[in-house]
Amino acid sequence: MIITLATLLIAAIFFVWGKIRADIVALCALLVLAVSGVITTQEALSGFANPIVVMMVGLFIVGGAIFNTGLAKMIGARLLKLGGNSETRLFLLVMSGTALIGAFVSNTGTVALMLPIVVSMASASGSSVSRLLMPLAFASSMGGMMTLIGTPPNLVIAEVWEEAGHEPLSFFTFLPGGIICVVAGTLLLIPLSKIFLSRRDKKSQDTANGGNKSLARLVDEYGLHTSLYRLSVPPTSAACGRTIAELNLRRDFRVEVLELRRGENSPRIIKKVTQHAAGPDAVIESGDALYVRGEDADIRRMAEMLDFSVSDGNDNKNTGKGLEFYDIGIAEIVLMPHSRLINRSIADSGFRNRFGVSVIAVRRNENYITADLSSLTVRAGDVLLIQGCWEAIGNLSNENSDWVVLGQPMAEASKVTLDYKAPVAAAIMAVMVAMLVIDTIPAVITVLGAAVLTILCGCFRNVEDAYRKINWESIVLIAAMMPMSFALEKTGISAMVSDSLVATLGSFGPMALMAGIYFTTSVMTLFISNTATAVLLAPIALESAVMFDVNPLPFLFAVTFGASLCFASPFSTPPNALVMPAGQYKFSDYIKVGVPMQIIMGLIMIFILPLLFPF
Repeated sequence: MIITLATLLIAAIFFVWGKIRADIVALCALLVLAVSGVITTQEALSGFANPIVVMMVGLFIVGGAIFNTGLAKMIGARLLKLGGNSETRLFLLVMSGTALIGAFVSNTGTVALMLPIVVSMASASGSSVSRLLMPLAFASSMGGMMTLIGTPPNLVIAEVWEEAGHEPLSFFTFLPGGIICVVAGTLLLIPLSKIFLSRRDKKSQDTANGGNKSLARLVDEYGLHTSLYRLSVPPTSAACGRTIAELNLRRDFRVEVLELRRGENSPRIIKKVTQHAAGPDAVIESGDALYVRGEDADIRRMAEMLDFSVSDGNDNKNTGKGLEFYDIGIAEIVLMPHSRLINRSIADSGFRNRFGVSVIAVRRNENYITADLSSLTVRAGDVLLIQGCWEAIGNLSNENSDWVVLGQPMAEASKVTLDYKAPVAAAIMAVMVAMLVIDTIPAVITVLGAAVLTILCGCFRNVEDAYRKINWESIVLIAAMMPMSFALEKTGISAMVSDSLVATLGSFGPMALMAGIYFTTSVMTLFISNTATAVLLAPIALESAVMFDVNPLPFLFAVTFGASLCFASPFSTPPNALVMPAGQYKFSDYIKVGVPMQIIMGLIMIFILPLLFPF
């Protein structure tokens, strides 16, 4: 018992200290318990084979697919557009939209997705961004209470409930309590945010990004959308089977090909869209789409001679909405004063042959040059806008003697979403949710199947990209902390805590006992992760209910709600920490808003839970 208590106490201290990663702390605690003989080797490793841990791996991949395809951003943006210029309406939409997404996606991922959208919408409407961002973080946590997969503590109590011999909890068992939680929290935050969260000036986006220009900004800055056309290549086109060099488009028509896209016009539901840089060796095929720049008359003349179809809607012109950066991208490089390229033409620079990139524009002082680039002689200090596959752009950073790559182009590349796969991701998520609701197949198999489908259907650039979406720190933390419940049970600590709670609060009835469990969990979550807290207290809550001879379900729900509804500290949950710099919050702001929220929400849930799940 002493070894277990000491291990738990030391682990809690290191969790609070935060200087060592939580998963490493959890692994060290696991090793101590295993080496000291408190738990067996099989018990120590049981967490890594636990269905809840495996399910979380699958959920990380599915959630990654939702982000990767731009599906979640698409949903959030459409919801937020309804807010208009009304701060109250925008506030309600932020809360409801965030809660809805948070029901199916991790609260950390939800906030990471919604934060830039909310900032831009607040700026456009003149609303206070500081009033919206903290409620955004809180809404992501409250929304997670509506479904089984919304937050890890829900999965933890579901596992404890099932291991106790009860029927598994359904996907939407959490929905009534979650809806009440979201509604009550929104009503509380309307006055609290208005009173305590004053307007603060937002740092510029460029500053926040460390000076790294977004792809959209580069497109606008260099006017790549200007005179941009999309040309479809029919089977009858004279260009089919010929290279761009053979066609001499730049020389004969003064037209610059920015991108060759293949598979965009495919009628198939599951599309495979590929992009190719418009190098001289690029072969044009039937069904390709060419994104080109040039004068309207030149474009029309070329389209007529080569039998291209000029798509459109507005005077045969696509105003820049067509540019995407799935496989190819753009970046800026600045030439050093001692560069070997100085006083040489771009045609002689060898960018295409040596590095597989093309120079599509030049910024010289305040002037932007986009025409007749082949013959342009470069100077020291020129900023070249280059285009090519992302790997080729990344390789330019290794050639730093002649130029410097501005910003972090590969970081920008990782933000590019595979929008054309959004319908596929939506269909997979809908099927997954439907199967979880029907509950004919074990939840872990359903989630793993959905994860595999997102990979096979191309919702990720590659398998490695899917694996990178998994938060291994969270996975290892949960798997390593789960055996702690064996130690607490085997050493009699769970029974002792349960006895103490029952002895202290039992005389006041099950309501008081449940309240004690709720607020014990709520306080612990201020210092330990909500998942770890749920893992530790769920067995104690179950044991306490059994000893009191009442239904354990409201006690288990008290644990998950108490663990998840933690608002009083910026460090209690990752979402709270994420919005702190963007909202320019102080620790005192969380105290002013979060403490009343945490107490009032606790009282509400203590009253509601017995009504939803009678003793």
